[in-house]
Amino acid sequence: MKGILLHGGHGTRLRPLTHTGPKQLLPIANKPMSEYCIESMKDAGVTEIAIIIGGIGSNKVREYYGDGEKFDVKITYVKQDEPLGISHAINLCRSFIGDEKFLVFLGDNIIQKNIYNFANEFLNSNDDASILLCEVDNPSRFGIADMHEGKITKIMEKPKDPPTNFAVTGIYFLTPKIFDIIDNLKPSWRNELEITDALQILLSENNISYHIITDYWKDTGTPEDIINANRAILENKTSYFYGEKSDSVSLTGIVLIGKGTKILGNSQITGPVIVGENCILDNVCIGPNCSIGNNSQITNSNIQNSIVMSDCIINTPIKIRNSIISSNSEIEFKNDSQDEKIFLLGEGTKILL
Repeated sequence: MKGILLHGGHGTRLRPLTHTGPKQLLPIANKPMSEYCIESMKDAGVTEIAIIIGGIGSNKVREYYGDGEKFDVKITYVKQDEPLGISHAINLCRSFIGDEKFLVFLGDNIIQKNIYNFANEFLNSNDDASILLCEVDNPSRFGIADMHEGKITKIMEKPKDPPTNFAVTGIYFLTPKIFDIIDNLKPSWRNELEITDALQILLSENNISYHIITDYWKDTGTPEDIINANRAILENKTSYFYGEKSDSVSLTGIVLIGKGTKILGNSQITGPVIVGENCILDNVCIGPNCSIGNNSQITNSNIQNSIVMSDCIINTPIKIRNSIISSNSEIEFKNDSQDEKIFLLGEGTKILL
């Protein structure tokens, strides 16, 4: 079975984080969110993956994933020049897929359940499609499946009055039959070929099987989603320490410290926290729920429930909360303010006061 990973789009809800690159490369627990998708696909037995690229920073996707060798998969890149919908993106991969069943993953989906059994069941079935559903608190944000007596009866895109709270996750098992349906799709009101429309047509011709995810699943469409996903991933990690620390440093909970990192002074690290390689943390309070990228220097700072990417410099008495700070950013305050602040900073931002 082959796979398709959608890695395009503009990520408008995440600006300014996405001004210089695609949202799927934003790190969660110090790893791009789309890398979790590739790991899930590989765990399901998929080793040939087409990555759909388009929009800002497509070159960064190629640079990071290359030919896939370091991830133990083979990667082909397919360009989608305009954001014309998921079905349009899938259709671009027709020659790549050939006659095989295949798995589609939206690159901003985080799942912590191994889907090998779902994939194996689909491969050995006569189903034209199988989709993964998850109960959500805000169903009007998602494609929704209505069900009756254990069967899907209707699939709809972001209904104003959802009949259920079972969201259609961005994970689809499909057969080449979907291509003929996409050929006859009409664009939606937003000028996109909707995957929910294609699935609804397929449903009218045949049953679509489904599985309900009861483990963690998150569509990381907002900063809050990303920070929450960061916590969920970190809480399932196992602590390690490959750096150096002063005797006065306090580490509690799940804490992961990379090679070459130094934790100095009276620093307190309260997990779950991950700190990358070659960082310097001096007299800081970090955590819970924090990720610090490689080569960052943080001094005299208090940070909770936040993501700090690589190559950042932070030195401020202001308490940083619920923030995402992109790579190469710098925050330095000279005053003694103890205020709490929320930062959402794009790459290379400098705040010096």
